[in-house]
Amino acid sequence: MQTAHPLVIIPTYNEAENIGTVIGQVLCLPLGFHILVVDDGSPDGTGDLVDALKKSHPERIHLLRRAGKQGLGMAYIAGFKYALENGYEWICEMDADMSHNPSDLERIAGPVMNGDADLAIGSRYINGVRVMNWPLSRLMLSYGAGMYTRAITGMRIQDVTAGFKCFHRRVLEAIDLNAVRSNGYSFQIELNFKAWKKGFKLVEVPIIFTERTEGRSKMSKAIVREAAWKVWELRIRSIFRRL
Repeated sequence: MQTAHPLVIIPTYNEAENIGTVIGQVLCLPLGFHILVVDDGSPDGTGDLVDALKKSHPERIHLLRRAGKQGLGMAYIAGFKYALENGYEWICEMDADMSHNPSDLERIAGPVMNGDADLAIGSRYINGVRVMNWPLSRLMLSYGAGMYTRAITGMRIQDVTAGFKCFHRRVLEAIDLNAVRSNGYSFQIELNFKAWKKGFKLVEVPIIFTERTEGRSKMSKAIVREAAWKVWELRIRSIFRRL
């Protein structure tokens, strides 16, 4: 049985400073989003805060606790499986650190809910650059990753590593979620690539991305290396499948 409300999945690890604000703003949106927080055993009590908020909105706030930090990609996979099992047709993802503005959720979900797209991506780089408070080195790394990925994979997406998205359930049903092994930015690249190769319609919706002001960034050199290798793996596997 399908659920009439869109779901937004928010993975968390030590986001106690931000999660209450994010949830509060999402709950105020007219579309009536349901929220699934996937918490990786945050030592700062993020999961307990969500549990407390859930008591006031038991039908709209859901919590999936996982034992220990298992990575962003696996958190989203767990969230996607929950969404499919519970009948959600429109499934969004966003960060918990306020770098994604909750008020943009409706513009991102709109094309998918209206049938104009199968996957909508909140893009920092479509029709210009819209990033606030990043050092130039971080901006060049992110923008360069898009150029690198497009050159190798052939995708025409400007913001290949964006984590602010909305999927129609048919996209996630068509992808073997158990075969996805990426974490970090490479997870976003892999999902985009697999959706594109299966012929789904991808669109980019311009957003303004603001660097987090509370908590610590999860960016690391390991995440960058994984993404750099993942695009070659995707390209090579795609060639072998054609052959």
